[in-house]
Amino acid sequence: MTSSPLTLRPYLATLLCAFFLLFTAASCSDKGKVEGANMLYGTSGKVWKTAKETSASGDKVKQTDEQKEESLHVFSNNTYTMTGAAGAVQGKFAFDQTAKTLTLTPDAGGTSNTFNVETLTDSKLTLVDPSHPEAKLTLEAE
Repeated sequence: MTSSPLTLRPYLATLLCAFFLLFTAASCSDKGKVEGANMLYGTSGKVWKTAKETSASGDKVKQTDEQKEESLHVFSNNTYTMTGAAGAVQGKFAFDQTAKTLTLTPDAGGTSNTFNVETLTDSKLTLVDPSHPEAKLTLEAE
């Protein structure tokens, strides 16, 4: 018994739909997408909240209630404010789109922190510890 073209039609349609869904899902991933600095602060300022964190070993870090309330407010004049249970820290930031790095320098002195930027879109920011590439902090715009 041979298959007629009409018999194969549902099978081919299913395969094409599955291929299309896989292709769409793969192309919608924003990992590695680093857009311009204005994505950090929008028109004048933007608030970022932690969505996910992984440790240096790549394990998911459970957020405490206090950590869930922490925020990073980034302003268009290259300043930032981090707020949390311990208070607020203000400083300046430098974003290098070509090198895909973000440096945060607190005003009160102390050490600046430079992160690799894995993803920067209008709604998502993923920072990576350069000395521990599995340690990542994913923030979502509020």
